[in-house]
Amino acid sequence: MTQWIDVGAIADIPRQGARTVALGGHDPIAIFRTLDDRIFALVDRCPHKHGPLSQGIVHGHAVSCPLHNWKIALATGEAQDEDKGCTPTIPLRLEADRILIGVNAGLATAA
Repeated sequence: MTQWIDVGAIADIPRQGARTVALGGHDPIAIFRTLDDRIFALVDRCPHKHGPLSQGIVHGHAVSCPLHNWKIALATGEAQDEDKGCTPTIPLRLEADRILIGVNAGLATAA
């Protein structure tokens, strides 16, 4: 069963920016806002060398890892172009201007 946790307002995240959310015992979660106001959530680690994706550059619906410039699709967590790998996505939903992330057994296995 999914528990939904309010992690803040959309306005708390700048366009083309990110913020992190820490849940005890798990990798931090990066919440991204794109220029067109879409919101995505990923575990905050690149599948390559575990760089902090929240510190990368958001462009379109992707983020570039700050360590080695791997491009990660925000919707799927998949590495793009010739790179291979995937970072786990986190379920989220919007209620008015609030961002809620889903926490369940799947999150525990993603960490």
